[in-house]
Amino acid sequence: KNEHPVVHPIPPVYRADSRILILGSFPSVKSRETGFFYGHPQNRFWKVTAALLGSRVPVTVEDKKRMLLEGHIAVWDVIDSCEIEGSSDSSIRNVKANDIGGLLGRTSIQAVFANGDKAYQLYLKYCREQAGMDIIKLPSTSPANAAWNMERLAEAWQVIVRES
Repeated sequence: KNEHPVVHPIPPVYRADSRILILGSFPSVKSRETGFFYGHPQNRFWKVTAALLGSRVPVTVEDKKRMLLEGHIAVWDVIDSCEIEGSSDSSIRNVKANDIGGLLGRTSIQAVFANGDKAYQLYLKYCREQAGMDIIKLPSTSPANAAWNMERLAEAWQVIVRES
């Protein structure tokens, strides 16, 4: 068992004019290896957000950042460090949360969304009070969420565009 906490290696993506914040739980092994959010090739985050923003699907980290920032979307995770086995959300223990409230204070964020159930639960438990903002749960773009196909995901995530 991995008894050492894993520390979040990716800084948040945001600008002062970001209006929407999308939170995951903690980066997968793949994302930690690639050094950027949603690095697993089967994760549909980039396809879904590109569809919402009417963009082509970004490939490079630079393109991904640009697309998010131009779409006024900030991306981060709830957890700063934790004990985790591989990429398994269910194994997460000893959570230290990120300063979501601090990020909200530096931006124009009007709405916070959780990419999946785990991020939603963790935010309610560790961040809601400190951040002072409610969170809207979206179906996870993770390949583990096979029940949701691309079409259903894109439809459910439309709420982001309506909020902004």
